[in-house]
Amino acid sequence: MPRQPRVWYPGAMYHIVARGNRRAAIFHDHADYRTYLAILEDVRSMMPFILHSYCLMTNHLHLQLETLQHHIQYIMKEMHSRYAVYLNQRLRADGHVFQGRYGAKLIETDAYFQEVSRYIHRNPLDAKMVVNLEDYRWSSYSSYINLLQLNPHISHNKTLSYFREPVEDHYKLFVEKSVQLIGEGQQCVPE
Repeated sequence: MPRQPRVWYPGAMYHIVARGNRRAAIFHDHADYRTYLAILEDVRSMMPFILHSYCLMTNHLHLQLETLQHHIQYIMKEMHSRYAVYLNQRLRADGHVFQGRYGAKLIETDAYFQEVSRYIHRNPLDAKMVVNLEDYRWSSYSSYINLLQLNPHISHNKTLSYFREPVEDHYKLFVEKSVQLIGEGQQCVPE
């Protein structure tokens, strides 16, 4: 039975998840992480999109991505085929780098948008890779809690628009203390 086509329209937002084939590592060292982000930027220059958050883990990755005029399938195909060629050449290997088709869950509500951001940024903590989330280098999280730390990959505006001033502190509370947003997204309350 053929796969269902992905729902897409200009402005569609997704939670993208991609895993290494057989759950193998897709990032082996800092060069791999940097290469993936460089490929992401190169593809974005060809097919513009907005990246709201990301987390690159050892054997999988998460992207919170908003399309503009290009279908998500073309963006992801270009990024992942380029990265697979890079990694196979670097490791002198062949075959699939990624396990099957990437997951792309459509984000259609503000509440889900916020929850995806929190989930993505909590990944290294939940995997017990770090004690402090801001210490994880391959995530957009630290640029959210310190807006002076430039991260050219990320657009913070939409995510931080849900939080009152000081937005960095309230976003940090939301992510690290498992806080829920209520009402129009302008107040945080602990769970």
